[in-house]
Amino acid sequence: MRIEDYALIGDTQSAALVGRDGSIDWLCLPRFDSPACFAKLLGDESNGFWRLAPAGHEMATRRAYAGDTLILETVWETSTGTVKVIDFMPPRHANPALVRIVEGLSGTVRMTTEISIRFDYGSIVPWARRLGGRLHAIGGPDSVWIDTPVHLKGSGGRHTGVFTIAAGQRRSFVFTWHPSHQPEPGIIDPGEQFVETSRFWKEWASRCWLPGRCRATVIRSLITLKALTYSPTGGVVAAPTTSLPEHLGGVRNWDYRFCWLRDAAMTLDALTESGYVTEAGAWLDWLLRAIAGRPEDLQIMYGVAGERRLPEQTLDWLPGFEGSRPVRIGNGAAGQLQLDVYGEVLNCFYRARKLGMPPHDYAWTIVCRLMDFLERCWTQPDEGLWEVRGPRRHFVHSKVMAWVAADRQVRAIEELGHTGPLRRWRAMRDRIHAEVCDRGFDPGRGTFTQSYGSRELDAALLLIPIVGFLPAEDPRVVGTIDAIERELMTDCFVLRYPVSEGNEIDGLPGAEGAFLACSFWLAEALDLVGRKDEAVDLFERLLALTNDVGLLPEEYDPVQGRHLGNFPQAFTHLHLIHTALALC
Repeated sequence: MRIEDYALIGDTQSAALVGRDGSIDWLCLPRFDSPACFAKLLGDESNGFWRLAPAGHEMATRRAYAGDTLILETVWETSTGTVKVIDFMPPRHANPALVRIVEGLSGTVRMTTEISIRFDYGSIVPWARRLGGRLHAIGGPDSVWIDTPVHLKGSGGRHTGVFTIAAGQRRSFVFTWHPSHQPEPGIIDPGEQFVETSRFWKEWASRCWLPGRCRATVIRSLITLKALTYSPTGGVVAAPTTSLPEHLGGVRNWDYRFCWLRDAAMTLDALTESGYVTEAGAWLDWLLRAIAGRPEDLQIMYGVAGERRLPEQTLDWLPGFEGSRPVRIGNGAAGQLQLDVYGEVLNCFYRARKLGMPPHDYAWTIVCRLMDFLERCWTQPDEGLWEVRGPRRHFVHSKVMAWVAADRQVRAIEELGHTGPLRRWRAMRDRIHAEVCDRGFDPGRGTFTQSYGSRELDAALLLIPIVGFLPAEDPRVVGTIDAIERELMTDCFVLRYPVSEGNEIDGLPGAEGAFLACSFWLAEALDLVGRKDEAVDLFERLLALTNDVGLLPEEYDPVQGRHLGNFPQAFTHLHLIHTALALC
């Protein structure tokens, strides 16, 4: 299946991907970043999966989420009847669980299920046995219990079952994980958990204050961001997957199951604007815990509980999605210097206060220490927003975001009553602004460039008017937008920067798709410069890229018409929200 053939279910601590064929091909337990027990997504059936579908039928007829929830309903219409499979992960209590309910809608349907559990990303075949009517699989630290009235027959490391479902009947499966050294977990009631899960998501969605069309446009993205939030700590993962390729068959395959400060800061902003101040406060607490210590030790990303060590390694036994290798876990970019992160974090604190979050003395102390560090280091080259693995450069976007940091600190003093070295920060703001306009702008072409002295463009330059560095009507802004439309667009979608053989910008071979967040930036920038109709048209084209259940990936291949990159991607969905709010 393609990336867009999957749907997301989760319990705000972990997540699973369910295919159109009724197969769960990705599930990590007990956390987003735990080893997968179903890893077919990055390999084949030998790496673990769980399929539940009518016998002899492949793709479902239709599927959708049940209203404003993360409960997936998949329907098959067969020659003998119609059946629905309901998939969800209940809000976490003692142990993580996954529930699958088969419901007959009409006639009778012969169903099959096949379960292949493989711990540690498909590398460990567990020992399976029956205990008191329950199927138990154990391997190292992992233990799974399956409860169902359907008889499951074991053979060759798999368990299969065949049963018939008639109109009005239900058959349930409950998959419960727990640490293997702990006592056997209790049995949960699927019907009760369905009611509780439905209530949880509907109550959460009802807190969205956005009216009319805006709400209808953004609510699925808000639910997706909530699903990618690790509820015990408030951290937001960039995606629930690793190594879904940015180019099919290529090496641009990264682990996104971590909390990027940039992504999380923007997510906080989107949630706060939509009425979710509690979630914003939880993220703020996570951030303060994660960055506590010396400001020079700030990382661009952390684990879901604030872990700092995220060593990158490859899983050589997995062939990768459509042969895209290597499959990576961990992320070496955690050790990079990305100066724009400071601007994102300080902007986030300022915006949160402006949107009603109460003052937090400790938070102000932390951001002032971050600002002190940035004052000393903003002149350095860095790896930039796109985490290039080539040489460090003086990226224009990094400098612009350093300006944002200084600007928001100045505003926090002037508008919110905070205290700090106002004159010094004003002077820093003015110096950065003058340097960027002098060294980052190509007057011959009438555009800002990716880095000082370069000729390459960068889609992140579209943020210049959005963050307020220059007014939208400034000829330099208009010229930059025009240049990006000429040089970085493919079939109306925006690339991050030029990628070609011999281009040493990111230090990696091969091409990539159009980065969807960049196209949302263009839509917002077009609106700011008065090209409203074009902005709306582009926004609607982007909305049309969502799959049948409203999810978007990191990138899109306009040539093959396919989703690319980790999925679903928080960065994409949060910019969908920001653009919708700007255009509504």
